Amino acid sequence: MWFTLLLACSPMRKVNIIATCIVCVFSSSCSPRDFLTRRLAADLIAQSSLFRAPQQFQLQTGVVNNQDYPSSSYAALQHRGWISAASVNCPPAVAPPPCWELTLTPAGVDTIQNLIAPGEAEKRSFGFPVARRELIAISGISKRWGAADVEFTWKWVPLNEVGAALYSSEAHYRSVVAFRDYDDGWRVVEKASQLGEPLEQAIEDAQPTE
Repeated sequence: MWFTLLLACSPMRKVNIIATCIVCVFSSSCSPRDFLTRRLAADLIAQSSLFRAPQQFQLQTGVVNNQDYPSSSYAALQHRGWISAASVNCPPAVAPPPCWELTLTPAGVDTIQNLIAPGEAEKRSFGFPVARRELIAISGISKRWGAADVEFTWKWVPLNEVGAALYSSEAHYRSVVAFRDYDDGWRVVEKASQLGEPLEQAIEDAQPTE
């Protein structure tokens, strides 16, 4: 395996790999996580609780102002016939105008009631999972003294009808996340850090690929 890896590497990377192998020969502390390969990076990102967490959609019904409606999410639900909107006067708590009253249609109730707890559909605001993330590939790794930036592509996988209306499974996104080399091997940086962009922010800052 090491011979095959060496053949595919540049001269400088060959030197680094050989040096690392020599250290491992005389040390019992080496593990597969000591080498930040694309496969390890993919495993660590895909197994991260942040990456695996399903995307929640918060549905607000009742009177809303123009900051919430028309949003792309509500427009998609209205296009499917799941919500209806009527122009109304703005109450003081919701101003400034214009304001809209959003209600679930019978079709919307039928679609959503299986996704939420009993009685939730009667509330003004409720949330439910609509999609999950799926890693497509690691497209590059840039290492620097115990830290690294890993570029990867991913997509949304809808979990239900609402998710399919809000998230396209055909669209791909590009993110760059920071990694750090600890005493027990490489880890993905999930929260804010000075080492680079954490996974949480990398997902939020994802850019569509062409």
